[in-house]
Amino acid sequence: MMLYIKNMVCNRCIMIVQQVLTDLNIAYDNITLGEVVLSAELSDDKIQALDAELLKYGFERLNASKSVWVDQLKVACIQYLNDQVHQREKLSDYVRRHVHRDYQYLSHLFSSIEGMTLEQYFIRLRIEKAKEMLAYGQDTLAEIAFQLGFSSTAHLSGQFKKVTGLTPSHFRNARHKQERVPLDNL
Repeated sequence: MMLYIKNMVCNRCIMIVQQVLTDLNIAYDNITLGEVVLSAELSDDKIQALDAELLKYGFERLNASKSVWVDQLKVACIQYLNDQVHQREKLSDYVRRHVHRDYQYLSHLFSSIEGMTLEQYFIRLRIEKAKEMLAYGQDTLAEIAFQLGFSSTAHLSGQFKKVTGLTPSHFRNARHKQERVPLDNL
């Protein structure tokens, strides 16, 4: 039996889901980001218990197939952001390769469910990552722009201001760390 779980975006998420399954005595064969392969079918009681435990950690079991695709797209975007320094592949090619569906269909589906384009979502992810890097204060704006795949510091600054209403310098100097948003909440 395959389960799809919303908001699994990192290895820590996998460890938490593993612990939840172990605590509930639910046997599984494999866990990856957003997906769990169970060893056997679950009773309705076990499913309700699993749903309740997952919710405590900010996860949610997905039922509708379209929601599963949207969650897989979000995970692919986060992985692309993390892998971006090492590869300069287009987002559309990366998504197509990792989700194994037509990009146009996925983009339209994402827009209809999330109310923003996949590209807008990815820009928001990059800006949240830029906020994190600015808060740490270790990299210059030019280094951040390069690491996040912006064509220039001006491009990063323009996108940053468009999304946050602040310039990167103002954000860094004012220490607006409380304005950061967890990636799985975007």
